Amino acid sequence: MKVRRMALDVDKASKNPTLFEIAEAINKVPGVQAANITITEIDMETVGMDIIIEGEDLDYKRIISSIESSGAVVHCVDELATGERTLLHSARQR
Repeated sequence: MKVRRMALDVDKASKNPTLFEIAEAINKVPGVQAANITITEIDMETVGMDIIIEGEDLDYKRIISSIESSGAVVHCVDELATGERTLLHSARQR
């Protein structure tokens, strides 16, 4: 299965690792073409963030391992895009 995009829910300690260290760890994984890190929550001890990663054939296990070896924690996968191409996300109206 070709994984082309992943959106991850990630937390880190407030001081380390830095966003640059997390981004560097992600970019070292073969197949990663782009990554976007957005801080979503800050408290006294932790920083919550959404990380979106795109590429042609992403290796989920290597990406998770790289993020966690930098000192951050992956809570879950919030979005996964697979196949020969990616689809535009269309928010469901409620």
